[in-house]
Amino acid sequence: MTLIENIQALEVLDSRGNPTLQVTVYLSDGHSGSAIVPSGASTGSKEALERRDQDPKRYNGKGVLEAVRAVETILAPHLKHQNPFDQKTIDERMIDLDGTPNKSRLGANAILGVSMATSAAAAHASNIPLYRQLRSCESLYLPVPMMNILNGGAHADTNVDIQEFMVIPVAAPNFHEAVRWGAEIYHNLKKVLKKKKLATGVGDEGGFAPRLESNEAALHCIAEAINHSGLRLGQDVYLALDCAASEFYRDGHYHLDQQSWTSEALLRYYESLIRQFPIISIEDGMAEDDHMGWQQLTAALGDKIQLVGDDVFVTNPAILKEGISAHIANALLVKLNQIGTVTETFHAIDVAHEAGYRCIISHRSGESEDTFIADLSLASSAKQIKTGAPARTDRVAKYNRLMQIERELGSQARYAGKEAFSFEVR
Repeated sequence: MTLIENIQALEVLDSRGNPTLQVTVYLSDGHSGSAIVPSGASTGSKEALERRDQDPKRYNGKGVLEAVRAVETILAPHLKHQNPFDQKTIDERMIDLDGTPNKSRLGANAILGVSMATSAAAAHASNIPLYRQLRSCESLYLPVPMMNILNGGAHADTNVDIQEFMVIPVAAPNFHEAVRWGAEIYHNLKKVLKKKKLATGVGDEGGFAPRLESNEAALHCIAEAINHSGLRLGQDVYLALDCAASEFYRDGHYHLDQQSWTSEALLRYYESLIRQFPIISIEDGMAEDDHMGWQQLTAALGDKIQLVGDDVFVTNPAILKEGISAHIANALLVKLNQIGTVTETFHAIDVAHEAGYRCIISHRSGESEDTFIADLSLASSAKQIKTGAPARTDRVAKYNRLMQIERELGSQARYAGKEAFSFEVR
């Protein structure tokens, strides 16, 4: 029987130049699997906690040598000779070893690294793709990509308040074409910005980060880029926003466009944007603690567009169940490192699907060449993935992996398209 032989961790760099962990699980049959843990910038307060060294002499206190030690001196000895194909038992054992509700003792980064690497090692030992190792699914859908092509908020040093402006190539005939459409829009957006004499530097997730007079100006620039690409806005390609409202919520009000807004006023603002542009998804439209605002938003728009909960749910099954009962949002953003294990991530996805909520598998602003979430998007039947602009290797690696999977599946490959959404996309 193949068992875990050893586990090693290494401090490496993420896409923002900050330290993170690479974990490798070695099996007794000679196979191994590795994973690199992502890290976020715009984070929910109830996320599982990373373990950072807090040593100001190294990486401005962001080093992860303590997490490396947690993997190699605590987790590895306890998991040696365990069955790598029993993901649930492995993850539960690590949760018990940590013993805290938010994985703060050993660190969610240490635990997640081992959890992901165990899945990868089991896939290699079984000689099957990771997406089949993660979960056996009869129907495999290539997800609709939500491409973040213009950045604001915490992902860019500009005066644009909304954190992400995304394009969704819903009507593409397959995933390859969806990527092509997104890439061509991205390059045409650069031309539009240059023509307007605006900056074309990029934010954390590869999207352009120009200084614009308003959020509407960003949407107009994207609409122009779509038109230059020979695509039809509102027929071929739709728009999505990640507002990250917690980032501009203070003292019970939202501070947007140099004004102070109530939840009701912010809702009216979103409604005006939807009337002007074919926006079919809004993420974190209200702050994580503004449950009344979320309920108002969901009541007003929940049957018209996708309302995605990120900070308000933090991929936590218990918190998600409370949100579903309170009629908050209609979709879940799935981030592995918000909860800290593969098993708990699937639990959150199952809770969402059972309630009729859609799921979007998501990267973090601090990413790497690791492509785990690409396989997760198929295994989870999420039908949507959010992994940044079609630029920078840390983002493109996920798109490239999905295109490889599409070729592997051949005639079995199905692009989710309009099926990804719970409402009718016209």
